[in-house]
Amino acid sequence: MKILVAIAFILIIVSLSSALIFLMRDKGRSLRTMKALAFRVGFSVTLFILILIAYYLGYIKPTGLLY
Repeated sequence: MKILVAIAFILIIVSLSSALIFLMRDKGRSLRTMKALAFRVGFSVTLFILILIAYYLGYIKPTGLLY
């Protein structure tokens, strides 16, 4: 589970950095920036849903730091 979350975070960061690169190169004249940001949002939502499902299935447990 930890590896899956780490991969998702890496995908989010790569997508965000590629959006920045596209924005700097294209100066907002193409749709590549919007597509990269849409992928980032998709990866973030997918990661959130994956964490919720893993919690409900018992793959991850709360650590007790807040209790």
